[in-house]
Amino acid sequence: MPALDPVDVPQPEPQPLTRLPFQPVKKSHILHCSYDYWHSKYRSSALKSRILPLTPQFLSYLREDGIILPSETPTFPPPSTYNPSSSTSSDWDSDPDPDPSLSFPAIHQAIKETIHELGGLVAPKLNWSAPKDATWISMKKNSMECATPNDIYLLLKSSDFVTHDLEHAFDGCEEEDEESLTKENIKYVLVLRKWFKVNPSCEFRCFVRERRVIGVCQRDLNHFEFLFPMKEQLREVILEYFEKTLKGTFPDGSFVFDIYLPEPYDKVRLMDINPWAPRTDPLLFSWLELLTMPLPKPLLGIPDSGVDLPLLESLDLSSDEDTQDDMDVEEVEWKPEIRFVRKDDPEAYSFASPQYSAHKLPREVVQASADGETGMREFADQWQKMMDGEVELQTGSGDDDDDEPVDKTTAP
Repeated sequence: MPALDPVDVPQPEPQPLTRLPFQPVKKSHILHCSYDYWHSKYRSSALKSRILPLTPQFLSYLREDGIILPSETPTFPPPSTYNPSSSTSSDWDSDPDPDPSLSFPAIHQAIKETIHELGGLVAPKLNWSAPKDATWISMKKNSMECATPNDIYLLLKSSDFVTHDLEHAFDGCEEEDEESLTKENIKYVLVLRKWFKVNPSCEFRCFVRERRVIGVCQRDLNHFEFLFPMKEQLREVILEYFEKTLKGTFPDGSFVFDIYLPEPYDKVRLMDINPWAPRTDPLLFSWLELLTMPLPKPLLGIPDSGVDLPLLESLDLSSDEDTQDDMDVEEVEWKPEIRFVRKDDPEAYSFASPQYSAHKLPREVVQASADGETGMREFADQWQKMMDGEVELQTGSGDDDDDEPVDKTTAP
């Protein structure tokens, strides 16, 4: 019987991706990345820190508009200089802002005690995010170093990252079979880490897919020439830490973890665990390449290969010829890529816009907010005058930054 000619079936053309091929992000995965969930499990390799549960009153304070800080100085002058007869109602603000810490005195006191316990300086964060985008407003320029509760409150209330934790923690997550979780179910905490001067060249972000590290890169996007000769050493230390500490103990197979690996580059400190989700910055990678990167198939005998080992052992799958062939084949170990910023990379010269510049506010707005309701009212009046053309707009150029606006209204 003559063979039938094969029928050419047109193959559908691959369609371009319209979205990143993420698996649905579960709310439980987001909760597993919360600092208070994983810290006790990996305490031995984590940075020294204390976790303070937050009350609804404190969360309400963080969510309120404006920045009103508790008073750190006595409201009245010292008794030796205070003269009741010389004091008039005009000497005082007719509507003083109340001390917000009166609604959460226990937390306010716990923060003071924790700062003292950790040596006088701490760096704050909530469950997932640190207020790195708000360091521009800190008394310590471009630093999360905090010495008082007010330093902490100022950073937390000025941070878009913290606001995301409070209002959008479950954005983009799918509903799970169990009882629906909302942001009201989240047990928010304040994490205070012992402050130390971080060497940015020693911070790395590691990407884990299907319980395998598939990529490592710098967190700081500056060029550090000394890192390149150490690439193999750093990769070996990171992989050893992952295999011993995280691989079999973290509940999710895909996640992102941040580490600090200081000199002599032999001991990993776990800084954070982030969701395997678009909200996490891939830095020197792209999410598309991380999601589509080909991975080697698990080898027989590997616990997470999913192969029934007793069944395999009962089968005689070998032969003399196969054995000889196996001896002639050298297995090549698969290693994750590790990326550093090269000297000619554009990331190393991104001087045009400071980090987190999209989250900053004009200095005048910050100053007005710090002055309370009165300051905001004066700022609004001044702004309205500018819009009405009664006051010239400042150009912000040259040496005129400190000049007062010119009032163009004339006396009657």
